[in-house]
Amino acid sequence: MRNIERRAVRALLIAFVAGCVTAEAADRSHGAVDAPQLRAGDQWTYRVVDGYRQKRTWDETHEVTNAAPDAITIAVRVTSANGSGSREESWSAPGVVRIGTIVGFETKHFDPALMRYRFPLTSGEKWSQRVRDSGKPPGPYGDISFKANVVGHETVSTPAGTFDAVKIRYVYQLDDESLNNYATQCEYVVWYAPSVGSAVKEQRRAWSMTKGRSPVRTPAENATYELTAFKRAG
Repeated sequence: MRNIERRAVRALLIAFVAGCVTAEAADRSHGAVDAPQLRAGDQWTYRVVDGYRQKRTWDETHEVTNAAPDAITIAVRVTSANGSGSREESWSAPGVVRIGTIVGFETKHFDPALMRYRFPLTSGEKWSQRVRDSGKPPGPYGDISFKANVVGHETVSTPAGTFDAVKIRYVYQLDDESLNNYATQCEYVVWYAPSVGSAVKEQRRAWSMTKGRSPVRTPAENATYELTAFKRAG
């Protein structure tokens, strides 16, 4: 009986180690993800659903209008049942944002530039930053801080198709603390697909908290972005 038990335990250990080696090899097979080659005319369209009991939906299109080596311009157009709007982002490199947004539609001027993606993206990599919005006065506003963690590779299905994607988790603290409220906290999960050159899905959760003896948590964002169409120029 003891020999049988030993053989069974040995078989389980071999299977466990083999499984670990296979998983590690599969993860390594993806390799690091390099920055995309962006060109004027590249375009990505997302369907966005935001809110809790009462949902709001809109379509958001991001188009590269200029792609110089150190100056990338992204035009963002929003259309919904209630109307339309537009804004513009300025990047110094793919994913390195000088002018853009974090929550909602408010444009911020990041100093230094916000590193939305730090290429090459590698499983397990982490980075963090403290930046400020140079469009705001120095006081009483503080810095924006965030931490990012590349979780690994996942297969993600969206209306635009099924993609191999890099999953990244972000935790932000915004610069909007006031006498009555703590700074807004954001927890985002982004799936970036190398074949698309952009995110294919995002889940965004954000909230603020009142100060005082009986703090109240107020939701600020509960949104899901899914890629519905894309076009690569060239």
